[in-house]
Amino acid sequence: MTPRAPRSTYRLQISADFDLDDAAGAVAYVRALGADWLYLSPLLAAEPGSNHGYDVVDHTRVDPLRGGADGLARLSAAAREAGLGVLVDVVPNHMGVATPANNPWWWDVLAHGRASRWADAFDIDWAAGGGRVRLPVLGDDSPPLRIEDGELRCGDQRFPLAPGSADDGADPETVHGRQHYELVDWRRGDAELNYRRFFAVSSLAAIRVEEPWVFDASHAEILRWLRDGLVDGLRIDHPDGLADPGGYLARLADATGGRYVVVEKILEAGEHLPAHWATAGTTGYEALGDVDRVLVDPAGRAQLDALEEELRGSRAAWDDLVHDGKRAAADGILASEVRRLVRLLPDRALPGGADAADALAEILACFPVYRSYLPAGAEHLHAAVAEAARRRPDLAAAVEALLPVLSDPAEPAAARLQQTSGAVMAKGVEDTVFYRVARLASLAEVGGDPSEFAIDVAEFHRRQIERQARTPASLTTLSTHDTKRGEDTRARIDALAEVPELWRTTLATLLARAPLGDAPLAALLWSTLAGAWPVSRERAHAYAEKAAREAATGTSWRSPDADFEGRLHALVDAAFDDPEAAAALEGLVDAIRPAGWSNGLSAKVLQLAMPGVPDVYQGAELWNRSLVDPDNRRPVDFGERRALLAQLDAGPPPPLDESGAAKLLVTSRALRARRDRPELFTRYAPLTVIGDTGRHAIAFDRGGAVAIATRLPIGLARAGGWGSASVLLPPGRYADALTGAETEGGAVPLAELLRTYPVALLLRQAP
Repeated sequence: MTPRAPRSTYRLQISADFDLDDAAGAVAYVRALGADWLYLSPLLAAEPGSNHGYDVVDHTRVDPLRGGADGLARLSAAAREAGLGVLVDVVPNHMGVATPANNPWWWDVLAHGRASRWADAFDIDWAAGGGRVRLPVLGDDSPPLRIEDGELRCGDQRFPLAPGSADDGADPETVHGRQHYELVDWRRGDAELNYRRFFAVSSLAAIRVEEPWVFDASHAEILRWLRDGLVDGLRIDHPDGLADPGGYLARLADATGGRYVVVEKILEAGEHLPAHWATAGTTGYEALGDVDRVLVDPAGRAQLDALEEELRGSRAAWDDLVHDGKRAAADGILASEVRRLVRLLPDRALPGGADAADALAEILACFPVYRSYLPAGAEHLHAAVAEAARRRPDLAAAVEALLPVLSDPAEPAAARLQQTSGAVMAKGVEDTVFYRVARLASLAEVGGDPSEFAIDVAEFHRRQIERQARTPASLTTLSTHDTKRGEDTRARIDALAEVPELWRTTLATLLARAPLGDAPLAALLWSTLAGAWPVSRERAHAYAEKAAREAATGTSWRSPDADFEGRLHALVDAAFDDPEAAAALEGLVDAIRPAGWSNGLSAKVLQLAMPGVPDVYQGAELWNRSLVDPDNRRPVDFGERRALLAQLDAGPPPPLDESGAAKLLVTSRALRARRDRPELFTRYAPLTVIGDTGRHAIAFDRGGAVAIATRLPIGLARAGGWGSASVLLPPGRYADALTGAETEGGAVPLAELLRTYPVALLLRQAP
């Protein structure tokens, strides 16, 4: 029997402030909107205060602060009654260890060391720590250690004592020296940590889910949800951190009976999900990139390239920016992982005198994708070695000598390199370089490649045909809890490619009014503010500080620069307090706001109608001009959306304006069509558009549902509108799900189809 798969999903962020009972209260609205499944953030017990749930501390229970087991049962019952499935995000790679007392496994390991039953559950290199786990928790102002209530204390931090280690009344420092852990300065963590983390987050300790007993212990509660009919499918967080992602997915499929599973996997240009994996697909970042880039005007590239070169003072090749960002991550915040790789190399691996850390870091910096899955993907490793030798001829002999070891799936160093390369990519590129490129900020998005500026309609069609063939049940998305800018922030920024000269002159004014000393970062900040405007001062300051510290060009998380950050916050304040800067910003926003609305609706209809399972992020059925997390996890006003949806269902089509009602109309009508008439979404066929302005339209037939979207709306307006451009529809009679207007197949003028909105969703009517 084929497992049930969703036709669409609606993502809800479950937290103490919006728990499972609150989610149950939103079920009727989600059903009315047209979504087919609820898609929930992690539910297992997490670190108290966590607003995301990825720091699981106890695999045996639903988080009581999120509603507990009873809350999940009530939500599931409500979903079942409404006919909705349930997809849940799960975290197999790591656990939260910020507060050891909250994590029974970690507490036991700290108390008993290698004798703990959970010692092998965590990915710890005991030998590197002299038999102790290094905990990077101390700072310059840490108070003296003390013994209290049978525990070792440092301020409000608590740690267990090994049995018998304090019985002789020794002083706290001596007792600390007897423990199975060593408290060290937090700054030593990046280079000296001896447990694997999630990326560079020391409060998230990786577990060895490749061990069958660890899989069983960490998945028993999750499998109960499936067995008891509480949930229907799973979203797997960060499978690239696992020793054997394919093996994990195979085991999961066996344990779940082949339920619907998707993976959070970022694919680089031209890369495909391993076909042998037991998964329906990804969470859809690659679809996001396709949609964004077909809405960007390629004609703006030359001027925006020239502008970035002026801002930077030189021409910077994207490949070099990526390499340097990854190399900095490998040498810096992920140095402990590189050192562990060195320890895993067999003695025969390198010629005498070779610097193993340097060679491994260079290979990691040159790796072209997130990771390989040996023996699959060995070509990526060969490419990395060749590029490392090209960039560093002095390391050519060393990296080539490492190739046989790193190519062998049976070698521990090969497995570890695969787990590490994705972390280097994520931290070096997405969390660093993406904040250093300003050519068009909307392109620096999760899963995207900013070096790809735009794609034409033909390339968009080619990618969707391939998507339909390869992963028709993969999720598609435009916004998530990980996106650096919400979908409508990006949609407005995309319009800058149509007005590069206006952007250049506006930016010159803004840079002069609020000098930062880092022109590319300033351009990134101003374009992001333009995309999100109006935005509160508080949100703008929070975004600017995070962006600047991630970019690490003038300040950083590790070493904040007060003078630079003073100028940074002055820049933000100028948007609100400096009349000339405010007028320039408002003028730019006014000029691109209508194009942003058009792009936003086009992006939405493309995402909802294209191959795959469309995922709507909470609240994004109205304009979503969020910024990077935690801004994108802000509370959603479901009451507002419920009332507005009722108005749409009772009244005429709304205007396209700042209210976002038109986007809610597009979202609800497309979701309802996919839920109620799935037979219309079974294939992908590009439709021919004729006429001089035809390049401004994207049209495709999904098997009876025809999506039409406008691209480059400013250029279309300059051309005087659609003129005689027409789309060639397959035979039949169609009704627009948005306006109700009916039309016959054949050559239909776009001016007629897109009279009310820049998009249409035509549904073939029964004979």
